[in-house]
Amino acid sequence: MVSYKISVKTGDRKGAGTDANVYIILHGKGTQTSKYNLDTFFKNDFERGSIDNYSVDSDVNIPEVQRIELWRDNNGLLSSWYLDWIEVTNVATNITSIFPAMKWIKADNHYLFKHIDTCLPQDDPFKQKRMLELQTIQKDYQLQVKSPGLPAQIKELPDDETFSFDYQFNIGMKTKIYTVESKRLVMANGYNWKDVDDVKTVYTPVFGVPENSEYFNDDADFGRQRLASLNSLLITLCTAIPEKFGVTYEMVKPFLEGKTIEQAMEEKRLFIIDLAILEGCPAKTEDIFITCPFALFYFNNANHLMPIAIQLFQQIGTDNPVFLPSDPVYTWMLAKLWYSQAEATYHQALTHLNLTHFMMEGICVATKRNLSPSHPILRLLNPHFIYLIAIDFLGLGVLVNPGGYFDKTSNGGINAAFYLMRKSMDFWRLDLHGTLPENLKSRGVLEQSVLKDAYHMRDDALLLYDAIKNYVQKYVTHYYSEEDSLKADYEIQNWGAEIVKSRDDGGVGILGVPNDGKFETTEQLVVTLTAIIYTCSVAHAAANFQQYDEYAAPFRFPFTMHGVPPKDKSPVEIETILKSIANRAELLELMSITKVLSEKATQSLGDFEKQLIVDPPAVKLVNDNPPSCCHCRFRQSLRNVGKTIDERNKIRENPYDWLHPTAIPNSISI
Repeated sequence: MVSYKISVKTGDRKGAGTDANVYIILHGKGTQTSKYNLDTFFKNDFERGSIDNYSVDSDVNIPEVQRIELWRDNNGLLSSWYLDWIEVTNVATNITSIFPAMKWIKADNHYLFKHIDTCLPQDDPFKQKRMLELQTIQKDYQLQVKSPGLPAQIKELPDDETFSFDYQFNIGMKTKIYTVESKRLVMANGYNWKDVDDVKTVYTPVFGVPENSEYFNDDADFGRQRLASLNSLLITLCTAIPEKFGVTYEMVKPFLEGKTIEQAMEEKRLFIIDLAILEGCPAKTEDIFITCPFALFYFNNANHLMPIAIQLFQQIGTDNPVFLPSDPVYTWMLAKLWYSQAEATYHQALTHLNLTHFMMEGICVATKRNLSPSHPILRLLNPHFIYLIAIDFLGLGVLVNPGGYFDKTSNGGINAAFYLMRKSMDFWRLDLHGTLPENLKSRGVLEQSVLKDAYHMRDDALLLYDAIKNYVQKYVTHYYSEEDSLKADYEIQNWGAEIVKSRDDGGVGILGVPNDGKFETTEQLVVTLTAIIYTCSVAHAAANFQQYDEYAAPFRFPFTMHGVPPKDKSPVEIETILKSIANRAELLELMSITKVLSEKATQSLGDFEKQLIVDPPAVKLVNDNPPSCCHCRFRQSLRNVGKTIDERNKIRENPYDWLHPTAIPNSISI
């Protein structure tokens, strides 16, 4: 008689638990046990989020269980069941077999799970079953362009993509708490600001004080935001002044520390941000405005990036002056606020929503549609897709729908967001904008001698990009030891084809996929996978988790601006500034949603919620045991990155913690 220990993990999802009878058969090489009913007397088995342990005895000795056959009946009031995984251990041999499932188990369907179950399609002995399973999945995961010109997204939310119960509950509770506090503050204090200090009254213990909110009209802080805040990939080395930018040497001479413009360019000290993409961007109404500005910066001897000129619109004209730090103090501040509002519009529509959430959602859907659950690349990517489809389908409906947060708290509303998203679909490339080193190189800021000791986001992000790429490289070459095996992998080739296929033809329509999605070398695949994992983790973290700290400080990064952008340099008073920024109710509405969005609620990069990588050689690329092999493993690599960032922050004038590996979730989950 042989004993087997069986552990069953039920998913943490609403309705995941079951009262049904669950049956299992263990399979070995040419042998199998009889069926067992997994049940414990006087215990409610298979509750949501639980791990249940069973012991069964059999006359059949299977030293290492190769497959399990599993099914359930329709018994009980609550019979639906979401299965995370099953582990089976032969007590005599002490060999444990792992069977990831991650799916809803339907009544009276027999499911066959293989131990490890990771192989390329051309090597799968059950090709027909694999193909049929993928066809079933494709019915649930369908692509749809929900508005012309926008990214391809999921058509309907599959059951397997829903939030865990606890995750959804926590988001809902936090939102209610912030909403109640907002209403209380508005009722107690009214809508309009009395003075600058009155803004601080919204920073109650419920919300907290935003980081850096103490800065008021500080030019060094304004420059630092361009390097270490929500839009840190806009700053570009200036090699020529654009024709549409009316700045002259005489205007900026006082701010160049004795250099000419040409000398500043030659020394790589002059930088520019051109938000021309905002030209023509619609506002919510005719009496609301969105600028499309230029901003010029000088990197001074104190290693501070300083703004030296701002032009709020693209055409030179007498009613579109170049604003300077030497202008009247609040006139210059007003110009900076209108510039920041434009950048905030860019951030929410593109940096945050379109270029992380929506672009990656289309790739996620194509991945599920084309790669079998047994495919090693699906297992590599899946931890970085957790909750992505759910947050886009359910959560973002609150942000970008008529009357939602985007409409309530911004100058542009959803029409501006969709306008910018459509524009970006024509130029965003995976191999350029989605590949960090190429992105930095294209803007002239890849070399660390440029903006030395000031561009913290770049310096830390490059460490993470390299760690991810090294991990992906080892993983890919483990499964594709020869490039012929990559060319023969029809699932990965179908995946590449659907990613690049036009959205009009039912594809995702991603530009810049190496070799147009026809992967012939492992390097092409590695670059693609690295860009996806980096975007889902690091890029989204950089664009997301500072939202409360930035948007809750209306004197630093306003999402709403009232009135008309200044058309001349006439002095203005602080009262004009107070009337221009969001009122109390508008600011609290924005604080409520950005507070929720800024709270990390899932596990850190490399610490996966779902352990789908179970193939022993691949596991070694992720885990950190034994210590003698730590140097080649992902988690240890990330720990090393964290140590480097900790050391850097000890000597930085302004520490930057946002891209510490422990602060970065695996996926776009909020």
